[in-house]
Amino acid sequence: MGYTIAMIGVALCVLLCGIGSCIGLYKTSTAAAGVLSEDPKKFGKVMVLVLLPATQGIYGFIIGIIASGVISSGMATATGWALFAATLPMTVSGFVSAFIQGKSAVNCIYAVGKQESLSGKLIVYPGMIEFYAILGLIISIMLVGQF
Repeated sequence: MGYTIAMIGVALCVLLCGIGSCIGLYKTSTAAAGVLSEDPKKFGKVMVLVLLPATQGIYGFIIGIIASGVISSGMATATGWALFAATLPMTVSGFVSAFIQGKSAVNCIYAVGKQESLSGKLIVYPGMIEFYAILGLIISIMLVGQF
């Protein structure tokens, strides 16, 4: 039973972080397409903003790899729940921050469309949201490392 619970936790982490990244990337890429249709020279300025929500999917994948390395078939139920809980910080922060970061980056992309010189400054706003995904990653790594 513990094995199944742990596997569900790992699968949810990878899945939800990936879904959050996909939603964020959908939002940013459609905004970038609109800006680039007016001025293709801004590609380099908007590309970083477009890709920011993709990192949470990578973080979820990292936790999935680390956590799957400690799962064993004879795992006790309590240990399975503990591993499930250890993946939760990344699961929740990855899903939510990718979604919200995509929304933030969209507005920054539109601003770059209006004033290209702001691109370096505007990366700070969705970057601050990234910080919380990184905190979730660090905490999950620390918790999974206890096994």
